[in-house]
Amino acid sequence: MTTPDRPSTDRAAGKVRANVARRYPEIGAGGFSRADGTVEFYNRVHSLCRPEHTVLDLGAGRGGQIHDADTPYLANLLTFKGKVQKMVGVDVDPVVKSNPFLDEAHVIEPGDRMPFADGTFDLIFADWVLEHVATPDQFAAEVLRILTPGGWFCARTPNRWGMTGIATNLVPSEYHARIVSKLQPSREEFDVFPTCYLLNTKSRIQRHFGPAEWEDYSYTHNAEAPYVQRSRLAFALAETMLKLAPRGLATNLFVFLRKKDD
Repeated sequence: MTTPDRPSTDRAAGKVRANVARRYPEIGAGGFSRADGTVEFYNRVHSLCRPEHTVLDLGAGRGGQIHDADTPYLANLLTFKGKVQKMVGVDVDPVVKSNPFLDEAHVIEPGDRMPFADGTFDLIFADWVLEHVATPDQFAAEVLRILTPGGWFCARTPNRWGMTGIATNLVPSEYHARIVSKLQPSREEFDVFPTCYLLNTKSRIQRHFGPAEWEDYSYTHNAEAPYVQRSRLAFALAETMLKLAPRGLATNLFVFLRKKDD
């Protein structure tokens, strides 16, 4: 694996920040735009959390989002440890064991039963994970099993019919890491995983998380146009396309599901 040259990576990141700030000048007040998907998603997750809750970060990884947060506000928004009774993380990558933002970490194998008793968690969130799930029925069954009645499952994932989802499905998985490293020079290859896109539309969420067990409050959301922010012209064109596209073609799918009480 080759690491991008640091000065060129810093220049590219600076160019992205400048282009985004031109489009969203309100970034100067707090460090985030009105379209920021991370702020939108985690604000809603936090609204569902209580201090007495046990929370699971499904796909916690190394805690990279918190490590790499641009502002103290964003780092605090992404942090749950110390705000809830217990913060647990699981991942298929052993790097989760080094995540300092967890009270407890577990390594799991894809498709295996998770190492938790029934009804362990009051809230589970999965950020950029559903696009990697290869066995959606098994995944949904495990989430249902380990979540307490009345608990919440929250997920952010690319919408299969959005700009990112369509582009990703047109490119073979073996090229994803290489392309992402070109479009996002600061993104490490070990943070790019194979995608399946089997749980990335509202209809597929409803199919695998059925109405007999779940109340569905999911919605699509247009964040800042991804991957094209280094080019001022491409960014402007992509943003215009997003505004003109139907809501069903929004870039991201935000999943908010409440497990029905017994």
